[in-house]
Amino acid sequence: MDPSINVLGGPLQTCSNEPLTGWYRDGCCNTDSNDRGSHTVCCVLNENFLQFAKGQGNDLITPAPEFNFPGLKPGDSWCVCARTWLDAVNAGQACPIDLEATHQHALEVIPLGVLETHAV
Repeated sequence: MDPSINVLGGPLQTCSNEPLTGWYRDGCCNTDSNDRGSHTVCCVLNENFLQFAKGQGNDLITPAPEFNFPGLKPGDSWCVCARTWLDAVNAGQACPIDLEATHQHALEVIPLGVLETHAV
């Protein structure tokens, strides 16, 4: 696992334990070189983003019990792929994010200024 540092340079905070999120399902947006999607952005989901992701082929709404996935709803926090979130920004469908719970590796895809404009 890469060091647990957020985009502000501090310790990475928990994104969500309920539902349990993260590449490691540890509640944090931790990552490593195997995380090709870079699940590093801690989002506070809204309906616009959920529908955008679903339209892109990433259905975060429908439960998938076989993968221990509860399905998500507006208000849930979840670690999403940096590129997906940036695509949502560019489409005007971004949801708010938690900077302290967003991993520094998100900065490889998203400029800090863009993240800051969507911070909760």
